[in-house]
Amino acid sequence: MAKICLCLTGKTLERDMQILKKYRHYIDLVELRVDYLTPDERFFIRKFPEMAGLPSILTIRRDIDGGMFSEGEGSRIGLLSRGLAFAEADRRHNFAYIDLEEDVNIPGIEEAARTFGTRIIRSRHNMNGVDVDLAGKIRRMRRVGDEIVKVAVTPRSLEETHAVMSVAKETTDIEKILICMGDFGLCSRILADKFGSQITFTSVKGEYDVPRAASGQLDPIELVDFYRFRNINDQTRIFGITGYPLKATFSPAFFNTIFSLEKTNAVYLPFPAISAESFIRLAQDLRLSGASITIPHKEAVVSFLAEKSQKVGSTGACNTIVRKEDGGWNGFNTDTLGFSGSFLQFIGKKNVSGKKITIVGAGGVARAIALEISCLKGKALILNRTPIRARDLAESFGFQWAGLDPAGIALIDKYDDIIIQTTSVGMEPDIGADPLELYTFSGKEMVMDVIYKPAETALIKRASRAGCRTLNGYDMFIRQAQFQYEFFMGKKFPADINIEL
Repeated sequence: MAKICLCLTGKTLERDMQILKKYRHYIDLVELRVDYLTPDERFFIRKFPEMAGLPSILTIRRDIDGGMFSEGEGSRIGLLSRGLAFAEADRRHNFAYIDLEEDVNIPGIEEAARTFGTRIIRSRHNMNGVDVDLAGKIRRMRRVGDEIVKVAVTPRSLEETHAVMSVAKETTDIEKILICMGDFGLCSRILADKFGSQITFTSVKGEYDVPRAASGQLDPIELVDFYRFRNINDQTRIFGITGYPLKATFSPAFFNTIFSLEKTNAVYLPFPAISAESFIRLAQDLRLSGASITIPHKEAVVSFLAEKSQKVGSTGACNTIVRKEDGGWNGFNTDTLGFSGSFLQFIGKKNVSGKKITIVGAGGVARAIALEISCLKGKALILNRTPIRARDLAESFGFQWAGLDPAGIALIDKYDDIIIQTTSVGMEPDIGADPLELYTFSGKEMVMDVIYKPAETALIKRASRAGCRTLNGYDMFIRQAQFQYEFFMGKKFPADINIEL
């Protein structure tokens, strides 16, 4: 199993030791990032392994490799030498590893390291993408058989992350550390074994004076307790959520909490993907057991389904996929189920007969909600930035439609009993946006926004100030997630579990 390394980036050794004390029980080894230390503190790095009491990596990362050291190679070599000097017979008091970049050739330091049992990590950091012929580069980087190759790349899409995982399979004979940095590479840190990596690197979170060492690194507590890293093995069922940019989702927290409470050998990860196809390909290779599908892939994923539920067929949108025994995918739509329960409780009625409703948006969520409104005997106006999409959805149910322009906004006066906002407008990072900024609330409308993060969007705040009854999407999320759980696990959601996220 891959080991957990904590990257220490404090300005002083004392601050690094404070951080280490807090996280010691979550990690297996530490990396002392000398490039983050003040110049005076760097004189004392030789003491660190004994202070730490854990296997330690000596790293002085150059600025061209994403580090903080810019003083010149002569000074850096002097510091590396200082870190290895006066080696002791008790190897626990020496650095266990030293990180040397692929283009560094320092025979004296390399010989000293091997003499006293310090292993060399031969590293390469690509901050701008993924290397061509990465497998070949991994094989060429290792100069002698006892070196560990470390390659950290920055995938710009999930396809590139998938390509790195394929490289891991091609190089199983090479002892290595293989890391994908950034949002697209998060899964490589949690599923380090799947990427053939001996070590996964972490950084502390929430310490104002201790920066993260690299993009995408998780906090050790988050990795161990939230994603249950220590429990992941060949029998672990992998689930996930895909969408883009996937910045605001409670799904990992919901499912990983349930799995932990039930002691289920499963983990749930975020997989940001620009296209549904790229996610499906990775999901097949990872043998995901199931996944949640969110904006903007709920419609595109339908073409990859072997079977689909009636709701998926009716809406043309799918937010839940489950792997079949033959490797194909079953598709379901729990948005419809989650919306109905939450919506009817909100309005306090069994149907919406006689009510005039505005639905903002024409994507997968809007399709699910339009279907339910039709089943509940309601009449609706569909508004969308692209009028053709509003027309296509509206005509499926005999609803009215218009664009999100002054003429369309004016039609809300005839459909203002209930307003339902279904788009991503108002989600992080664009939390100040309001899709109905041209509309003036009278205070009599009931307003529902399917967004739940932030809890109050600009639209909800404005409607509340006008005196409207409002509801965000949190309750709908919980309800649909419970239905997803039933499809994923093949059993009823446990009635005795109540999760507050």
